[in-house]
Amino acid sequence: RTLPGMVDLASGRVTVDDFEELDIEDLLGRAPVPPDKALLARNLSGRTVLVTGAGGSIGSELCRQIVLQRPVKLVLIEHNEFGLYSIHRELEILCSEHAANVELVPLLASCGNLNRMREIFRIHRPETVYHAAAYKHVPLVECNAAEGVLNNVFGTMNVARAAMEAEASHFVLVSTDKAVRPTNVMGASKRVAELVLQALAADRSFRFDAYDCDEALQVRNTTTFAMVRFGNVLGSSGSVVPLFRKQLRDGGPLTVTHAEVTRYFMTIPEAAELVLQAGAMAHGGDVFVLDMGSPVKIIDLARRMIQLSGYTVCDDANPNGDIEIEITGLRPGEKLYEELLIGDNPEGTAHERIMKAREDFVPWARLAPILTDMRQAAIDSDEETIKRILSQLVHGYRPESPDARPTLAAT
Repeated sequence: RTLPGMVDLASGRVTVDDFEELDIEDLLGRAPVPPDKALLARNLSGRTVLVTGAGGSIGSELCRQIVLQRPVKLVLIEHNEFGLYSIHRELEILCSEHAANVELVPLLASCGNLNRMREIFRIHRPETVYHAAAYKHVPLVECNAAEGVLNNVFGTMNVARAAMEAEASHFVLVSTDKAVRPTNVMGASKRVAELVLQALAADRSFRFDAYDCDEALQVRNTTTFAMVRFGNVLGSSGSVVPLFRKQLRDGGPLTVTHAEVTRYFMTIPEAAELVLQAGAMAHGGDVFVLDMGSPVKIIDLARRMIQLSGYTVCDDANPNGDIEIEITGLRPGEKLYEELLIGDNPEGTAHERIMKAREDFVPWARLAPILTDMRQAAIDSDEETIKRILSQLVHGYRPESPDARPTLAAT
């Protein structure tokens, strides 16, 4: 926790109840990346905007920042009822506080339901779409590969198709550094979602199969697709910081899977700002990444949280310390380090800390039949076939060997 000044403490103007939670930025190890206000507003002000996964950590922060840019309408898509209620209520208060006249439309819906997506897009005609809905927890998706693929790959394809049919101007996918040479189904499924959008962006006419709706459809694409990759988000649901906080409250130990595990980190506002700004710079098929500084060792993050919380680390060098750090072993699909780029030599952009990756892709004519097979395998809960197709399609993915780094010509 951060403390008030000594004068305020001595005078009695503050009490222990005024102490604040430790600022998440104290854990970042670098200065937060400032936003470009013109880029933030470019695709938002005066427009109809739609956010999927609106109740999640990233989706809800996107919504908070979007309403401050004063769109005409903000459509919130979320399949968790309480999550949707919470963000809708918060946005109503935020709009009132800032005198922002934004029409808020909270909709309970799943991206896995294509007909529902098409109906929403047909009625509201969003101009800008941010697709944040996904299953992101690596061990859980590893144990539920079929559901992970249906949601992360085909949910993305459903929303993209609905956006194309409604002639949305911009579509931005919230992606992850785990999509780069993934060792897990979650990362591989997010890379396939990227491949879908890259293929859609490279062509202007598509024939979609008639799954989950009444008919096959030839769609003329006028939508600009982009993807934004970033690393772990400090304080997001299911992330390491809330876990460490709970373990600290319980008196420890803090659990780390491996002493050498490193991750790139950013704050939730940074992540949302990156998505909004990168989407405004997109020309079609762009994969954007943030210059996130150096990766951070998770064990160093644990030590920093212990020390900033007023405790000492209990280890061989300090056996009388307060809190231990326990090494628990890598979880299924987890790897020691993450990367942001598949290829080399990223391009600069209008924002000094945002880069554009040079990534190969699979043309739609070649990708579509592979997706058909993958979807059927997911419907059948055939995880062996799912992983076999992922290993053929996604560069570097090998389910049987977490540390493998093979080279595949497919992507």
